[in-house]
Amino acid sequence: MSWRPLAAVSLLLLPVAASAEPELNGFDLEGASVPIDEILPGGPPRDGIPAIDKPGFEAPEDADAWLRPDDYVIGVVRGDIRRAYPLRILNWHEVVNDRYEDEAIVVTYCPLCGTGIVFALPEPEAGGFGVSGLLYNSDVLLYDRQTESLWSQILGRAVTGKRLGEELVAIPARQTTWEQWRRLHPTTEVLSRATGAQRNYDHDPYAGYADSDSVFFPLRHRPPADGLHPKERVLGLVFEGEAKAYPFSRLAAYNQSQFSDAVGGVDIVIHWDTMSGMAWATDAAGAELAAVDGYWFAWHAFHPGTELFDPPD
Repeated sequence: MSWRPLAAVSLLLLPVAASAEPELNGFDLEGASVPIDEILPGGPPRDGIPAIDKPGFEAPEDADAWLRPDDYVIGVVRGDIRRAYPLRILNWHEVVNDRYEDEAIVVTYCPLCGTGIVFALPEPEAGGFGVSGLLYNSDVLLYDRQTESLWSQILGRAVTGKRLGEELVAIPARQTTWEQWRRLHPTTEVLSRATGAQRNYDHDPYAGYADSDSVFFPLRHRPPADGLHPKERVLGLVFEGEAKAYPFSRLAAYNQSQFSDAVGGVDIVIHWDTMSGMAWATDAAGAELAAVDGYWFAWHAFHPGTELFDPPD
């Protein structure tokens, strides 16, 4: 079953009542750490959105033929390897199971939340992850193929199954424009469109969604009326149980290429690139952090007590 354009699946994206039985899309929800009635089918069945298991890559010069400078990519650096995963492709697949030499990773993207998060996997989980077709707080629930446990992307934690309560290790990944990533990493590899799936990567199935106020699925915690658009891009960080979000509109107004701050008692540095309108975070020593770049409503749904960055006068 293919994932059709957003306008054609508006009915599929409406909330669907969960079954009275603790099972959806073939997943056993018994003992879930989140409310079972808040785990909802997103429309496609299990693997209806197919993960990419054997990714191919091409040179940046070849990618220039189909990637626009302002197209978003998720960029990853591990050792000497630099790779870019265009959202043009991730919109249709949401999961890429990849390897960086001996390291297994999973690149995840939730189009409904705008969140691109990359996890390093220990070898027992190197079989990879798939797309369950289920959502919690409008965010994709992944499943590992070994135990079929469901994992919340934003929490990075198993919420059902044999791995219940276990956490994945997020690694630094930058959601930015192709132009900025290519400028920073001119020898980057780029995920190829030769995925083996019949998808039109020149078409955005979520066109118009980022500008809309609408959130299609129920949220446990809706953001307050604080003047921020529900789809405002924010950079989110959590340390020592404390969360903080940096709205891009406020970073643009502050207009500082970098500044020091602290979250949960941890000293950090926030970076802002005016040209691309993108943000990232490093620790005090300059090492990039695994921050979450996504929509404000999604960050707040999982971190309702989050602090919001307010530029100093």
